[in-house]
Amino acid sequence: MKTKLRACLVTLFLIGACSRPAPQPQSTGDAGPIDARRVALPDADPAPANADGKAEWSMAGDTARFGVSGADPLLTLACHDGHLVITRPIAAEVGAGALFAIEGPKRIVRIPVDATAVPGHRGYVWQGSMDGTDTSTDVFESPFTGTLPGGGLIKVSGGDPARTIVHRCQKH
Repeated sequence: MKTKLRACLVTLFLIGACSRPAPQPQSTGDAGPIDARRVALPDADPAPANADGKAEWSMAGDTARFGVSGADPLLTLACHDGHLVITRPIAAEVGAGALFAIEGPKRIVRIPVDATAVPGHRGYVWQGSMDGTDTSTDVFESPFTGTLPGGGLIKVSGGDPARTIVHRCQKH
C-alpha cells in the first residue's frame, strides 16, 4: 500500500514539475502589449449650445430636426419612398453597423443603422430606416431616449415635427 501511495505522489510531483506556468503577456513597458495597435479616435463634436441650451424639434423642408436652434441637429427624421429615415449625425467608422436602441414610454425599438455618407455632413454618420407603416414608428411621437455605440445617450422630447413626419410616412 505504501508503494502505491509513494508511486502516486511521485507521479503527481512529476506532472507538477512538467507543467509550465500560464504565459504572461509580453510588454514593452508602459506602451502595452507588443502586438497592440494604437488607433486614433475621432474628436468628439462639441455639445451644441445657445442662450438656453434647450434642444427641440423643428421642421426643415421635409425633415424633422431635433437640436438646438442655430446648431447642427442631434437627430433627424425624414420620410423617403415610404420609409422613415433616422439619422444620428455623429461620426461613424466606414463600413460600421450597429443597432440604435430607442426606448419610448410604450416600447423599445432597435433600428439597424450603418455608417453612411450624407450630403452636408463631414465623414460618415449613423443612418437607418424603418418601413413607414411599421407600428413601431410611433416611438418617435413621444419623448424617448436613444443609445448608440460610440454615440452615447440622447434624450429627445416629443414634438409636432416628429409626429408630422411619422404620420406622413405612415400614409405613404
